[in-house]
Amino acid sequence: MENGESFEPSSGGDRIAGFLSTLCNAPSRALLLDYDGTLAPFACNPAQALPHTEIPDALQRIQRETDTRLAIVTGRRASDIPRLLGLANIEIWGCHGLERMRPDGSNEIARVEARLLAAVETACNLVACEGLSHLAERKTAGIAVHWRGREQISEHVVQRMRRIWSMIPDWNDLRFAPFDGGIEIRVAVKDKGDAVRSILNEMGPGVAMAYLGDDVTDEDAFGALTRRGLNVLVRNAYRPTLADAWIKPPGLLSFLRAWISACPPPQFTNAGSV
Repeated sequence: MENGESFEPSSGGDRIAGFLSTLCNAPSRALLLDYDGTLAPFACNPAQALPHTEIPDALQRIQRETDTRLAIVTGRRASDIPRLLGLANIEIWGCHGLERMRPDGSNEIARVEARLLAAVETACNLVACEGLSHLAERKTAGIAVHWRGREQISEHVVQRMRRIWSMIPDWNDLRFAPFDGGIEIRVAVKDKGDAVRSILNEMGPGVAMAYLGDDVTDEDAFGALTRRGLNVLVRNAYRPTLADAWIKPPGLLSFLRAWISACPPPQFTNAGSV
């Protein structure tokens, strides 16, 4: 720890400490982080969800001072994250792994069948017909409806989203996905677990990888990394999870600083540029 700072996870402290002790001698390292609810507190307006204090600086230090592949794995569009974090040259997997933005800014989008895009378009039109457009966020291959800050209307929104779901003609390859503060209808082509598996495959055997997230959508990532790395739930209140450990959001900064302390300095080639 830095400056005598203590790091006390709410649970799983031994698991975290044991994992951090392996970082220095691992052949490679990767740190994967969700955005909303993990790096940033939730906001009623998603466009105003700025990161916790000092988080961007800690992430910059990980990029600059350690030999770590750093990636953000989020349900947002990948292009949203650099503006919110105030960071460039960072790897981002957006829309639950459907998009991939490389550190050089190039962007890849997984192929989605035209029939599924048409089904999502139908969902968008139905959201408008149900009078929910003011709560909606359109994504690459999905639509999310948020009620954060308006919890009194959550039941109203859920009922209408269920009705919309029942009216979509081709829903077999779509996902009706509740999240903390809303519901999303999206294609089921990719999820956050696919992003984890892709990075594991690219980095090869022996990689020391950690994934930190808060939401039920992060369980796909936790499942992909189970017994292959460290999964950490980041939430004020505990919930059942596949994660190995639980920390509250104020402890996230301490975790990032502990990562910096435990890692070797960068080599001539950085794993994050893969």
